[in-house]
Amino acid sequence: MNPTKIKLHKSSNTLELSYAADAGEVSYTLSAEYLRISSPSAEVRGHSPDQAVLQVGKSRVKLVGLEAVGYYAVKLEFDDGHDSGLYTWNYLYDLSINEAQYWADYLQQLNLTKQSRDPHTSVVQFV
Repeated sequence: MNPTKIKLHKSSNTLELSYAADAGEVSYTLSAEYLRISSPSAEVRGHSPDQAVLQVGKSRVKLVGLEAVGYYAVKLEFDDGHDSGLYTWNYLYDLSINEAQYWADYLQQLNLTKQSRDPHTSVVQFV
C-alpha cells in the first residue's frame, strides 16, 4: 500500500507515514531505531534468513535523511552511516501494521543473545 504522506520528524527522530483509509486517513509513527534494525539491506537481512545479522546498540541512532527512489520506495539515511536499504511502500506498510509484533520479536532476540539496544553496553561472557 502506498503512503499518501511521509514526514521525517527530526526533533522526535521518527518517520510518520499516512495512508488512505475508509474513514479518511490513518497514520503510523516509526522510530529511527525500529527502522534501522529492520533495514531491508543485505547488511542486515543477509541474502537468506540464516544470514540475517541482529542489529545491536541502535537505541540512539538518528534518522538524518530520506530520498525517494522512483515511485516504489524510499532510501533512509542514518547517522551511523547506514543508507543501503530500500524501503519499498509495501515493506513500510508491513513494518507499520506489524510494529508491535516485530518489536517484541526483536527484544526477544536481544534477550536470547544477551545483547543490548544501548550502544554503550558491552556484554561480557564468562566461560
